[in-house]
Amino acid sequence: MAIYLCHEQPDLYLHDATVVDARPGAVVLSRTAFHPGGGGQVGDVGSIEHVGGVVAVDHVEVDGDTWWHVLTEPDAVLTGAVEVRVDAEHRRRVASLHTMSHVLNAFVFDEFEGSLVTGAQINGDGTGRMDFDLTAIDNDRLRALAGPVNDVIARGLAVEAVYVDADEAAATPGLVRSLSVAPPPTPDGRLRLIDVDGLDRQACGGTHLSNTAESRPFVIGKIENKGKRNRRIRFSLADD
Repeated sequence: MAIYLCHEQPDLYLHDATVVDARPGAVVLSRTAFHPGGGGQVGDVGSIEHVGGVVAVDHVEVDGDTWWHVLTEPDAVLTGAVEVRVDAEHRRRVASLHTMSHVLNAFVFDEFEGSLVTGAQINGDGTGRMDFDLTAIDNDRLRALAGPVNDVIARGLAVEAVYVDADEAAATPGLVRSLSVAPPPTPDGRLRLIDVDGLDRQACGGTHLSNTAESRPFVIGKIENKGKRNRRIRFSLADD
């Protein structure tokens, strides 16, 4: 896993760059603060200002080490120096959902004897879902976890990314919580962890808040049975 610019500077939403490759409707930049998405998280959106005007970025397609910023104007061809703008509200909404999904995961992991995540989806519209390896249980027990999650928001816990040796992480129970996917190590053999102070620490390559108090209240919606050993929790952020 590369260490993205958005990992190094999570509050960077506007910066200069140079076009290094282009095709109609897509462009590769010398540097970018966009997060490409992955692991169930939707990527960033935003815009690029160039000599011919401003064009919106719909998503990023990763091809090896090359990131194609796919534009909403399929015939647009960009050249030269540009100004890159990441949609800050979209980023914060996704980061809030992703951070709170970690908090929810922590409570499920503790209350249901180390239950692992079997799938996740974080959307740009303020909704998401997590699937857990759970047998038949009372759904009210899962729905009640909204209370503790919102308590964590109210407490304002610090959230930070730390890097540890991948071998050390593999030997530490609970750092990787997914049955199906885990972020790969960086080229120098480290694993990125998201640490919610005093509550949770787990491997992740996504975008997150710097403090839980930045999130809007967390709402648990529909809970579904998806097979004998899979329980799906749908959630969202409350309106302001």
